[in-house]
Amino acid sequence: MRKIGMVTSLAATMILAACSGGEKAAGPQEVNLYTARHYDSDQPLYDRFTQETGIKINRIEGRPDELVARMKSEGENSPADLFIAADAGALWRAQEAGLFQPIQSETLNARIPENLREPGGNWYGFSRRARVVAYDAARVKPEEIDDYAKLATPRFKGKICVRSSDSVYNLSLVGALIEAWGPQKAGEWAKGIVANMARAPEGGDRDQIRAVAAGVCEVAITNSYYYIRMASGDDAKDREVTGKVKLAFPSLDGKGAHVNISGGGVAKHAPNKANAIKLLEFFASADSQKHISASNNEYPASPDVQVPPPVDAYTAFTANPMSVAAFAARQPEAQSLMSAAGWR
Repeated sequence: MRKIGMVTSLAATMILAACSGGEKAAGPQEVNLYTARHYDSDQPLYDRFTQETGIKINRIEGRPDELVARMKSEGENSPADLFIAADAGALWRAQEAGLFQPIQSETLNARIPENLREPGGNWYGFSRRARVVAYDAARVKPEEIDDYAKLATPRFKGKICVRSSDSVYNLSLVGALIEAWGPQKAGEWAKGIVANMARAPEGGDRDQIRAVAAGVCEVAITNSYYYIRMASGDDAKDREVTGKVKLAFPSLDGKGAHVNISGGGVAKHAPNKANAIKLLEFFASADSQKHISASNNEYPASPDVQVPPPVDAYTAFTANPMSVAAFAARQPEAQSLMSAAGWR
């Protein structure tokens, strides 16, 4: 993974400089991408898009909130054409800030299932990741973690590792619980998780998985692709970890595991709207989804895309059909609820 930060190509810098003078300098054969996906594996997609279409991609990378703040400050002079993020909640925040414009695309509507896109056409998912459980196979039985509700029971007191409450992935998970259960039950669940923590939240998802292997905790909440990456990567120590720690896919109300998305939307003031739509449609193509799945260990969004190895070994689960837009809109409520529960 590339170091998170603001990365600006020379071409993008020139565009922003021109825009500071009130001009919209982007031409018909370019597209300005603001992306919060920081994966080197996406570069071949950018290269192939340019080769196939002749449209040059001017890319700026940053954290989701940094990019949202930047687009807001740029206002009508923003050169942004397409905003991409690795979480439905980040896309919802951009939408709430008035930074998207709804689009109509038969291609996107055909390629992306209805529950993985914003109903008004403001943003679309193109890959999925499940927020699930890594567990010590020697100490935990699979049936003890087959439901998210069970994680908050006394069985796991002092035995859970999880990252902080400001993790957008945790916010989306709790948002989904609020959507399914209502705030009272979801709040009790959050309190149960806090009571069951083996340690104060620290580190990222891979740190939680490694903590299970080290005996710090028995279960950890993680995104699926972090575990798959460790299990199939070049790091021998990480592969050894996943030999002891297994992956389980709890169900929410018996309807399947919580899934989140990477996706994007066309910027409200996009100077190259048509090219932005083309790029988003390109990300949603079967070849692009397969590439993202194989290289970053995410799941394709479209059900007709064959899941490549190594991800295909982790497909024996049901994905919850909840609308990603529904739980994304619950993130502010989730943050308040988790803070009230003492989830740091």
